[in-house]
Amino acid sequence: MFNSVNNPFGNRAISSSTSSDSNGKRQKEQPKEELKKYLEEEEADEVKIGGLPILTEDDIIYMTKSYINKLKDENSTREKVVKKLDKYLDNFDVKKFMKKNPNLTSSDFYMIMYNETEGILK
Repeated sequence: MFNSVNNPFGNRAISSSTSSDSNGKRQKEQPKEELKKYLEEEEADEVKIGGLPILTEDDIIYMTKSYINKLKDENSTREKVVKKLDKYLDNFDVKKFMKKNPNLTSSDFYMIMYNETEGILK
């Protein structure tokens, strides 16, 4: 019924690549077992953007003083601005600041301080 045109393999037996023997089944199940093993492992999900540590109260106090002093040096010719910066530093409440801005990193701190002191410098 088949000639050489319809059956290019001639009289050779054709075997399927998806064999159903026991060895083939093991090869297919093994990746599923590995995936299941990795999915079942409990690992703490922790994401740190930039890897910067969260600032402590002492860090924020120190950074605030140095930031305000830097602004005072830059605006030393503007007496009114220097007085406002001194007043800001005297009234600075670190606990209130930390409650308002939880889990600050150093880059967050500088962004917030810029926004808070921008009005003073104008």
